[in-house]
Amino acid sequence: MCGIAGIVYKDGKIHNVGEDVTKMLNALQHRGPDSAGFSLYGGLDLKENEYLLNIEFDKRSDELFNEVQDTINEVTPIISEKQLATMENNCLYQCKIALDEFNLLKPLIREIDSVDDNVVVINGEHSFRMVKDVGHVLDIAERYDVDDIKGTHAIGHTRFATESGVDLYHAHPFQTYILRDVTVVHNGQITNYWKVRDELERKGHIFETNNDTECLVHYIADKISNNYSLEEALEQSIVDMDGPFSYIVATPQGIGIAKDKLGLRPGVMAENDEIFAIASEEVSLQEVINIDQVEQIYPGETRVFEI
Repeated sequence: MCGIAGIVYKDGKIHNVGEDVTKMLNALQHRGPDSAGFSLYGGLDLKENEYLLNIEFDKRSDELFNEVQDTINEVTPIISEKQLATMENNCLYQCKIALDEFNLLKPLIREIDSVDDNVVVINGEHSFRMVKDVGHVLDIAERYDVDDIKGTHAIGHTRFATESGVDLYHAHPFQTYILRDVTVVHNGQITNYWKVRDELERKGHIFETNNDTECLVHYIADKISNNYSLEEALEQSIVDMDGPFSYIVATPQGIGIAKDKLGLRPGVMAENDEIFAIASEEVSLQEVINIDQVEQIYPGETRVFEI
């Protein structure tokens, strides 16, 4: 019974996206008490070859922290760094790096992950900021100063965990390193998950979890890599995926939603001259837009808005 939401500002300019998507997700808090997360696009303003790494590790070990830094510096110098948040025993460390090619990012992440069992790279990002953690929406938003994040569009998730661990790593959104900065939030279940995953693994996709949302983001990235538009990729997913689901994909260009053939998971949308918004329930939309013109996302339907 997870909650999902997304918003795009049609003018393509920077707005208070963190504040707006926080309000949308908080209105869906009843759908998922375990964790929450955000993908917020358009506000990082990094150079073409720059990336941010977000790394969780045991804050009690200076030696471990130094080893993480040394591992990164062996590949590329750390440009800047800061601590984003502190949990009970762990902290979330962020550093900026530069790489010659995007395909070097995932091997570096694997190298950092191999430092120690208590070191986990949450994500690497370029044109979006990912924030996710265990707990309630407003607590997470305050912990990471989400209300201060500006951007052009965003998606978010409140999680009611039915599979996989309840931790920062398994919280939504999920991303893939097949394409840069593609993320997904998902409500439902992909019942032919293993079949879809097997086909992707045969193509060389590497999975880190058994969460079916990770399968969705790999699937979409694979289609776009093979010259599908986002809309075409979403439409094909409805053909290829079984089960009750609705999910939102975000790319640097915009967002899209897909709903299963039987319409077993909710999805609604509303738009005006300034905003395109989608969510699991109307109560989320009314936080950012007049909902007199709410439209249902029908079974087997997709909607896309790109800037």
